[in-house]
Amino acid sequence: MKNQSVKNNIDWISVFIYTALVILGWLNIYSSSLLSTEGTYQKQLIFIGCTIPLIFVVLFVDGKFYEKYASIIFGVSLLSLAGLFVFGKTIAGQRCWYAIGSFTLQPSEFAKAATSLALAKYLSDTQINLKDVNRQIQALAIVFLPVLLILPQPDPGSALIYSIFIIVLYREGLPSWYVWTGFITILLFVLTLVLEPYVVILIALAVLMIIHFKGRVVDRNIILSGIILLGISAFVFSVDYVFDNVFKQHHRDRFNILLGKSVDMKGIGYNTNQSEIAIGSGGWIGKGFLEGTQTKGGFVPEQHTDYIFTTVGEEWGFAGSFVVIALFAGLFLRVIYLAERQKTKFSRVYGYCVAAILFTHFFVNIAMVIGIFPTIGVPLPFFSYGGSGLWGFTILLFIFLKMDANKVNEW
Repeated sequence: MKNQSVKNNIDWISVFIYTALVILGWLNIYSSSLLSTEGTYQKQLIFIGCTIPLIFVVLFVDGKFYEKYASIIFGVSLLSLAGLFVFGKTIAGQRCWYAIGSFTLQPSEFAKAATSLALAKYLSDTQINLKDVNRQIQALAIVFLPVLLILPQPDPGSALIYSIFIIVLYREGLPSWYVWTGFITILLFVLTLVLEPYVVILIALAVLMIIHFKGRVVDRNIILSGIILLGISAFVFSVDYVFDNVFKQHHRDRFNILLGKSVDMKGIGYNTNQSEIAIGSGGWIGKGFLEGTQTKGGFVPEQHTDYIFTTVGEEWGFAGSFVVIALFAGLFLRVIYLAERQKTKFSRVYGYCVAAILFTHFFVNIAMVIGIFPTIGVPLPFFSYGGSGLWGFTILLFIFLKMDANKVNEW
């Protein structure tokens, strides 16, 4: 009876979009790795085949299981991340994988679903009020615990994704100053890399003065404004130290190229440069499937993984890129729509987590391949090569689709 209920009530629109993205992703992996001797597209086909029983397992499990055991799932996920420091395999300087023979598994891809479940479980407690500072700390701790384990691997791309949970928390009542503080911190960091520190501080002073005198007289607090300016000044003067001593050289190079402070078309900037060439050469309708010269020539490194969208741009052109982007946008909007119609807070929060994670991966990946964001290794959901990524995103999405299908049984 439960299986019949899932079959009748699952959101087939989301399933259709998911299937279309996976198929299109494999076609582009096939094109970008056709001349490879590593059997990349064959392996991806096996990964896709494994998602079918995986989906059935996710849908077969009772919807309440995910809520009841969310904390345990999260705990197991944290242990799997911590275990990498002892049992993990290092690939390209990153200790992010467990190796079982020739097969590797990346636990950070599954930790996103586990963290979403844990956060949804915590926020669905009737006693939770995110106006309370202690509750804010506890909610943020759930988000940043996996980050603390992922950053040292080092995997800044995966760690970056977790910042989007702030938006989910804001949706559930987190004070807006958290969002503004995060945005302003990023803006100050970038400005300090481009301008002299004292110029950035003068700009901040001018903005604070405008806000101070434009506000109501009763809201003016010169002491608070002074403390904010002092904090901004301390942060600005710390940027250079952090940039030079915390960031690795290849991260510094990528930021310098992105900000126009250096040019390196043959070294660290090669990927982005070739990516832009490939996408730009596609024109309106593309060169045709398997006809991309940049793709066939292997000019774009890691094209079947993080740079898979360059194949879309070159061979399918603007028209094909628009279709792919429209499919992703449709999936995001559909998940948000489904989240809003949930009968339980747990399902709603989890749905927003799903939409936020998928959107952030999509946005950062596309921004990366067109050269407006540093290369940090963020895959395109359902498109990029890799079993862990495909399975992680599939589990993330279909747990929510199971919850949505089960809402007919909610009171």
